[in-house]
Amino acid sequence: METLAIPLARIGNSRGIRLPAHLIRKMGFDTELLLEDHGDSLVLKPQVGVQKKLSWDETAQQMAMAHEDWSDWESATTDGLEFCAWEPVKSKKTKKTSK
Repeated sequence: METLAIPLARIGNSRGIRLPAHLIRKMGFDTELLLEDHGDSLVLKPQVGVQKKLSWDETAQQMAMAHEDWSDWESATTDGLEFCAWEPVKSKKTKKTSK
């Protein structure tokens, strides 16, 4: 068991502590952690079950690795919209008036 003396830092009207980087890595702390009040002691634990949000690129990679069948979502390809006669919307031009 490691014992460290950690000073309290002023943060506005509150106080905070800074944890050494090696302990943050060792405990797996990310952006949030759990604090348990045990009366005479405090226990810090990593937030379990909270998954980090993926970037768009990471999401695409995860989807590709899952090899899921997305054909049910492709309903637009059988709705016949490609055979509809679409007419472009004509824009209304405004006349400039000089004063």
